[in-house]
Amino acid sequence: MLNSNEIQELKNLAKESRINVLKMVHNSKSGHIGGAFSAADILTVLYHKCMNIPLDMNDSRDRFILSKGHASAILYSVLSQKGFIPKEELMTFRKFGSKLQGHPCKKMLKGVEVSTGSLGQGLSIGCGMAMGLKLNNNPAHVFVYMGDGELQEGSCWEAFMQAPHRKLNNLIAIIDRNRYQIDGCTEDVMSVDPLEDKLKAFNWQTVVIDGHDIEQIYNAIEKAKQNTSDRPVAIIANTIKGKGVSFMEDTAAWHGKAPNDEQFEKALAELG
Repeated sequence: MLNSNEIQELKNLAKESRINVLKMVHNSKSGHIGGAFSAADILTVLYHKCMNIPLDMNDSRDRFILSKGHASAILYSVLSQKGFIPKEELMTFRKFGSKLQGHPCKKMLKGVEVSTGSLGQGLSIGCGMAMGLKLNNNPAHVFVYMGDGELQEGSCWEAFMQAPHRKLNNLIAIIDRNRYQIDGCTEDVMSVDPLEDKLKAFNWQTVVIDGHDIEQIYNAIEKAKQNTSDRPVAIIANTIKGKGVSFMEDTAAWHGKAPNDEQFEKALAELG
């Protein structure tokens, strides 16, 4: 259980990350705000309360895969809060030669487990990591953060089938169900509903939460970590694309564009 002070602290950290993302994308004139904002609360709780991620990245660490790699700005902000990235380096985001690429690059940045961004591959990589940990009797967990649009990729469903077959109860998939992708609403482009029923049919344990409710996020992740069954867990997090800025919320238009100066000031005022 989180106490009220912890909840408020996490809310403040998530707000700080949304402000960081806004500044990073505005400064670089490119990036993906909508899906970064929808992920802010979950990644904040994960990194600050639920995952074991020591700065030396020793073998006991939990593994995190940002399968929706285009939301890299939120990962960089959280990594900076944890001490992996100097805060002043955030403004090099998507600049030529920067370590903070548009999609996370393992070779360039400590704290990044996998270079991601080619959608539909993260869960397969997570399965391999989880199998490797089990073979080594390593109790660490693997967290895979997925977008709902990428669930239209067939490779995801091969991995969804593989994980329970291999009894990967150390694998936790978190699905950012903001219902929007670059071309519009996911249900118009290619419906993934009924999502929970499908995952249950693939023999996953499932839980559906409000992906902006700090307590629900924390409780779902902690319960998943204590999983004693032989099945993996999928957390379906209902979120709002562009969460935190009124004119960005619930619209595909802010999937991957930068705000102009006027929009930046308006968004900053709403967040800050």
